[in-house]
Amino acid sequence: MGDDSTAAREPASRQLAQQLRDQISRGELAPGDRLPSERVMAEEHGIARNTAREAVRLLTDEGLVTAEHGRGAFVRARPRLMRFGQHRYSRKVREETGLSPFHAEVIAQALTPNATLDRIGRVQPPAHVAERLDVSPRTRSVVERVNWYFVDGEPVQIGTTYIPWEIAKATELASGDSLGAGDLYARFEDQGYAITYTREEVTARMPTRDEARDLRMPSGVPLLVVTHTGLDAQRRPFELTEFKMRADHSGLDYTMKVDD
Repeated sequence: MGDDSTAAREPASRQLAQQLRDQISRGELAPGDRLPSERVMAEEHGIARNTAREAVRLLTDEGLVTAEHGRGAFVRARPRLMRFGQHRYSRKVREETGLSPFHAEVIAQALTPNATLDRIGRVQPPAHVAERLDVSPRTRSVVERVNWYFVDGEPVQIGTTYIPWEIAKATELASGDSLGAGDLYARFEDQGYAITYTREEVTARMPTRDEARDLRMPSGVPLLVVTHTGLDAQRRPFELTEFKMRADHSGLDYTMKVDD
């Protein structure tokens, strides 16, 4: 397992995990590759099979590999779907494709998108939503729209959109999913709110048990949480969407001007 005195003080399982981690980072074990079996690793490194099993568990908890019952452990694929923060809200893209940002973005990456509206209703907003939208947190001041997003049939994110009631009332934004060409942002523009600026706050955390189950997330994979606020040319906020994204299937790519 190595002659280095520091490494020698590490448990054998951690030493093996580090060797496998290095092989993955160097590309010697590529996404989709099957790791050697516990028996093979035990024989090659002169360790017990349960020690090899613990090394694989460490990598699984880190999200580097996924274990499939009866098949073995495989190197996880790198992020498949990139989110391009500015380009995805382009009016030009919306007018040329007639699609939502998600659908246009996924199709441009040669993947197959699908999205479903899970629920819609007028609600009292969470405090952080009320603050960003400048609405009351004590009344049913927003419409909540919860959407599920799929790529090639696999769930990749959940998006919860909040729209001030005064903007959404008496429109399809408040009542259904027949949003027509250009989807959500075209309908905002109909109401006088053309998306001109975006604010996106990105954090990461481990999923709850329900989130992991609903998004079919393997053990050890975190959520990326993107809190997106859309603003018009006068920087008036008119919608906020909180995206909960599987980190193993998602990446973020932003280009922006640096302040003077």
